[in-house]
Amino acid sequence: MRSIQDDYLSRAEAGKFTTEDALALYEIPSFLFSLADKLRKKSVGDDVTYVINRNINFTNMCIGTCKFCAFKKQDGYIMPIPEILEKTRAAVDINATEVCIQGGLLPDWDVFNYCEIMESIKNEFPQLHIHAFSPMEVFHAAENSNMSIKETLSCLKKSGLGSMPGTAAEILADRVREEICPDKLTTHEWIDVVRTAHRTGIPTTATIMYGHIETLRERIEHILTIRELQKKTGGFTEFVPLPFMPLNNMLGTGMNVSRGIEDLKLHALARVLLYPSIKNIQVSWVKLGRGLAQSALDCGANDLGGTLMEEKISKSAGATSGEYMAPQEFERLIMEIKRVPKQRDTLYRHVNGF
Repeated sequence: MRSIQDDYLSRAEAGKFTTEDALALYEIPSFLFSLADKLRKKSVGDDVTYVINRNINFTNMCIGTCKFCAFKKQDGYIMPIPEILEKTRAAVDINATEVCIQGGLLPDWDVFNYCEIMESIKNEFPQLHIHAFSPMEVFHAAENSNMSIKETLSCLKKSGLGSMPGTAAEILADRVREEICPDKLTTHEWIDVVRTAHRTGIPTTATIMYGHIETLRERIEHILTIRELQKKTGGFTEFVPLPFMPLNNMLGTGMNVSRGIEDLKLHALARVLLYPSIKNIQVSWVKLGRGLAQSALDCGANDLGGTLMEEKISKSAGATSGEYMAPQEFERLIMEIKRVPKQRDTLYRHVNGF
């Protein structure tokens, strides 16, 4: 006789896990973790990947009103092109294959400002992959340029955009968005930007920011929205759960957020719900810390993200795990749990590393 565990496994393998399945499985963490780890091994084996990259946050000034943001400053900075290039050179010096560029929304910036950054980098480092500009930044650039999303993305791609971070997703439920980021693009608009990026030949990541006012059902439905979009476009390279950081922001006032079992359950649930559509589940070592990130690798995750070199957004909201992890430290953390470290590039092609 088939057990309920067998039924869960067969539905997960077929990519047919439902919201109700996920709600039930969430209450059985031991089986959830076991199932997620089994699906991880079937999907990517025992490899754990990481990328040598650098974050460049080119401005902390922003017209946005997101209640979870601790990065925005009224009298902040706008990084000049020479400084961006200096930071890029430092990244290339440590064999970075990617720079990740994001910033606040400047009121007078249009698509040509964003293109100028990338063209300056590509002129000096044509081989470097540029992973840049969230769907919100693309939406903002399009509005300020009186251009369509497709036209804006085509301009960005021509100027050197290789892929996009799938941030600004937060929770893809307008009930939540109206409360935590009322001036941000809607769920439908986020999906439209990402779908158009994929159709323009620009792959993206996908994220979720969880652990604030959303319900478990809304988390699950967010992940299922990502799954359905992936089935149509195939453009997501990875899924990244991002736990909410509560310090120094309006949304976190009075919240007591602890890291632990709930984070592991969310990573495991992502693996189960997204199998086999998205192969890579990434852990944010900056937000979870090194120890919990290691544990997540035994609960369905298979990627540790990037070296970063600097990380200002999470740090401003209370992250304490540092801004840089050397490749050798990635290797050590991975081998400690008897897994196989592999350096990758942005598109998950293996790079001969350490």
